[in-house]
Amino acid sequence: MAVHSSMLHVRVDDETKEKATEALNAMGLSVSDAVRLFLHRVVVEQALPFELKVPNAETRAAMAEADEIVRARKARFVTADELFADLETNSGQ
Repeated sequence: MAVHSSMLHVRVDDETKEKATEALNAMGLSVSDAVRLFLHRVVVEQALPFELKVPNAETRAAMAEADEIVRARKARFVTADELFADLETNSGQ
């Protein structure tokens, strides 16, 4: 019985592709091999082959703050000393 195959096009940034290719090559896999393996596991398990978690409220707030810092192009701390002082003050929370 002939097996039919289809092309799958995936967009990924160049750096991720390069790093993933290197890591997969070290494991003896090509990117195509890894994608086929991933899709096969999805079919067999009827789920993603890894756990996804919804971020909690604190993590969502931190992500929103990081997004705002990037949008505003403004750091929360003016100096590294301010950053370290804040870390020391709040590390016990």
